[in-house]
Amino acid sequence: MNNDKKSNVRFGLIVIGDEILSGKRIDKHMPKVIELLGARGLALSWAEYVGDDPVRITAALTRAFASGDVVLSTGGIGATPDDHTRQCAARALGVPLALHRQAEALIRERMQDTAREQGIPYEPDRPDNIHRLNMGVFPAGAEIIRNPYNKIPGFRVNEVHFVPGFPVMAWPMIESVLDERYAHLFAAGGIIEKSVIVFGTMEATLTPLMESIERQFAGIKVFSLPSVDHPEFGRHIELGVKGHPEQIEAAYTLLLDGLHGFDARLGPELVR
Repeated sequence: MNNDKKSNVRFGLIVIGDEILSGKRIDKHMPKVIELLGARGLALSWAEYVGDDPVRITAALTRAFASGDVVLSTGGIGATPDDHTRQCAARALGVPLALHRQAEALIRERMQDTAREQGIPYEPDRPDNIHRLNMGVFPAGAEIIRNPYNKIPGFRVNEVHFVPGFPVMAWPMIESVLDERYAHLFAAGGIIEKSVIVFGTMEATLTPLMESIERQFAGIKVFSLPSVDHPEFGRHIELGVKGHPEQIEAAYTLLLDGLHGFDARLGPELVR
């Protein structure tokens, strides 16, 4: 796949849970997803935080399914009253929920493991064990995502992937999703940023140059990060380009050449 087609694939993240919005837990998923994508030459295009509100979760998932993006959704796939993600995914898709047979087998296997670890008999018809099977009730047509931590699977429908909120489970599951389904999108050199500190001008003045570079390089993003009180540089703009290595040098050279036409002073250059 060429880089133009790769650049058309966007990755999104939905983090679900009241505990994030209330501040009881600090979200660790977005930094990790950025890291996992970056290690594979990919980038996160957008992220959304949603509390445990079925209406809002359904709306967010409806947008996700309609987007055509690769979307990673964390949280809310358990079987307690505040877990709504499975039900909302089915509602967003307009399909019924059903016990997934592979998920059922894995959950039963986990219950047997637990009973064995505790030295008690496995009782499949015990009410709490029956209730645990709800964790395998997914929208009709879903596929499972295996969970190497405790075998309780997540699920996917099309390009939207649902994993638990616990990082110890979610992160290896996200890695497996990326490596098994999207390896053809990976870029060996990763995404690179090159930028320069610019003094004595304004963003509005630089906008035509930025737009011109993006028109010439379809896979490149031009960014502008203004600061008014930076501890080292004071008032300045960090102006740069971001993209795959084979395009960066030409785009960055054009950016520097364009800056010479402005009444601006250039400071340090940065590479990330």
